[in-house]
Amino acid sequence: MTTRRLLLTLLSTAALLAAASATAQQQRPIRLVVPYAAGGPIDVTARALAERVRDTLGPVIIDNKPGAGGNIGADIVAKAAPDGYTIGIAATATNAVNPWLYSKIPFNAATDFAPITQMVRVPNVLVMNAETAKRLKIDSVRDLIAYAKANPAKLNYGSGGNGSAGHLAGEMFKKEAGIFAVHIPYNGGNPAQLALLSGQVDFNFDNLATAAPNIRSGKLKALAVTTAERSSMLPEVPTVAATLKGFSVDTWWGLMAPAGTPPEVIAKLNKAFVDALHSPETKTRFASLLAEPVGNSPEQFGAFMKSELAKYEKVVKATGAHVD
Repeated sequence: MTTRRLLLTLLSTAALLAAASATAQQQRPIRLVVPYAAGGPIDVTARALAERVRDTLGPVIIDNKPGAGGNIGADIVAKAAPDGYTIGIAATATNAVNPWLYSKIPFNAATDFAPITQMVRVPNVLVMNAETAKRLKIDSVRDLIAYAKANPAKLNYGSGGNGSAGHLAGEMFKKEAGIFAVHIPYNGGNPAQLALLSGQVDFNFDNLATAAPNIRSGKLKALAVTTAERSSMLPEVPTVAATLKGFSVDTWWGLMAPAGTPPEVIAKLNKAFVDALHSPETKTRFASLLAEPVGNSPEQFGAFMKSELAKYEKVVKATGAHVD
């Protein structure tokens, strides 16, 4: 073999090895840590997106790490290598409520993560037992406030527990409306809804996805959604903000990476996931969960999470709720 041919062979081999290495690198799976158990809305939406980005990002493996209100999974992301191959879910609880609710938390929600994009928002809804609403002649948020002011301490509301989304929404509502209602915590959202359906409590702030079947059946009366704008999932129902200006509480989640992940990696992840969120297939899939796709820039999601963290600091401290 001549020197020229040998050189060409070596160059060709090197090129093939480089291509094979690049292909292997591209096929390295991304680990998406979901800090909640499999089967819930967050898990289902994460899996749907993982499938949609396979062609652009390669395999995305869902890794469920539930526990401590989501803190265990979030901490895994915070301490992962900032290379784009471990990302996770940022949620209302992990990135806005838990830092104030838990006396000790293993990560800093404000500094340990790099936002990628908000995935969805799921409106909460102010609901009453339909029979109770009819008996008390309450047909709107304004009616509820008027009744509470005319009948001090006669109303109560249920939630899935101290520090839960329903509890915090209820306390925000009481503060903004200038009313008092007794909070009755239950061990989870389902028992709280059963208490409302049986008439043990007067009103709840519930997740729209959970409350919708009973709203449609007429067992619950929806007075308002808690998002700043009306929900496309329940367009006929007004917002609490129409009565109490500026009131806005919803359940949200999105994608985050460890702090220090290179901007170009974040940009690549953002484009792939935002494109997936805006696809008709994703919108249809999420609609079945009553979840509204968002899909925004890392900067927008980061600013939103910062504002949510500040908002819930005041709410949690006002309630006195805490977890040791």
